[in-house]
Amino acid sequence: MTDHVDVVVYRSNRRADTYLYLPASATFEELPEALRHQFGEATAFLEFALHADRYLAQADADTVLKALAGQGFYLQLPPGSDE
Repeated sequence: MTDHVDVVVYRSNRRADTYLYLPASATFEELPEALRHQFGEATAFLEFALHADRYLAQADADTVLKALAGQGFYLQLPPGSDE
C-alpha cells in the first residue's frame, strides 16, 4: 500500500452528518446503486491526502485506508448511529 491515498469526501444531502470517502480516482457513480440511493445526492466538499497517521475527527485513518483498499469506499455515519 502506498504511504497515502488522495481522497474526496462527499457529504450526503439526504442524511445529516453522513460522509463518504472515495479515492480521488473513483467517482460516486461507480458505487453500488443501493448505496447511492441510501446516501442521496452527494456533494464533494473536501479533498486531501490521507495517510495512516492523519487525524480525522470522526474516524480512524487506518480504518478508512483499509476500507478504501478493500471495498473502494468508506461510509462515515453520524456518531451514535446504530446502522
